[in-house]
Amino acid sequence: MKEHVKETFNLLAHIYEHNVDTTSLYNIEYERPSMLKQLPEDLTNKKVLDAGCAAGWYTDQLIKRGANVVATDISQEMVAATKRRVGSFAEVVCLDLETTAMPFESNSFDIIVSSLTLHYVKEWTQTFREFQRILKPKGVLLFSVHHPFMDIKMSKNKDYFSTELIIDKWEKAGKEIEVPFYRRPIHSILNETMHHFTIEHVMEPQPTINFKLQAEENYEKLMKNPHFLIIRAINKDE
Repeated sequence: MKEHVKETFNLLAHIYEHNVDTTSLYNIEYERPSMLKQLPEDLTNKKVLDAGCAAGWYTDQLIKRGANVVATDISQEMVAATKRRVGSFAEVVCLDLETTAMPFESNSFDIIVSSLTLHYVKEWTQTFREFQRILKPKGVLLFSVHHPFMDIKMSKNKDYFSTELIIDKWEKAGKEIEVPFYRRPIHSILNETMHHFTIEHVMEPQPTINFKLQAEENYEKLMKNPHFLIIRAINKDE
């Protein structure tokens, strides 16, 4: 599975770097506005981990807000794309979020941002344990994932309460690309988070008016069928 994810996002890196930031309404007019509202405009002197940076859009936004940023991705091609985007303004490393020990000191980050990444991780326990370790006391974990309401529609067995491997198919640049991810029920998402953190806010984002102006039919679908879930949580460690 991990190798499949790496291969998939190595293939998608060029598309993310050159197209997603300007053409994907689901990113630019749906998920990202809601995520950014949960972050301070001024991140000066804050150390932030962009966990699952893809081609570095969030990395760049965090830098522009004054943060000291470390960005990671499992895909070497995504790491290369992020380095091209931000140059020496962030530390960018190739990292598997399911690793037993992240190469960061304990209590070293003020914020961890993880955008549409954790549904590619099968087991969250070790990942969240490491997130908790490297976050400062009262540090913030902000992450977005697929909404279970959307994912269950792609399930073959329709067993809502299971954690299930789904193979989605994306049409990108005239090609059909298989994208594997894990579907999980909402109680699993919330309980795993609460085991390590205190949940402060749960959001089911809504598309912007700009989304509606450009794709009204899809806008109406999203207003009735949420695609993403956003959680802001605080580190329990004192």
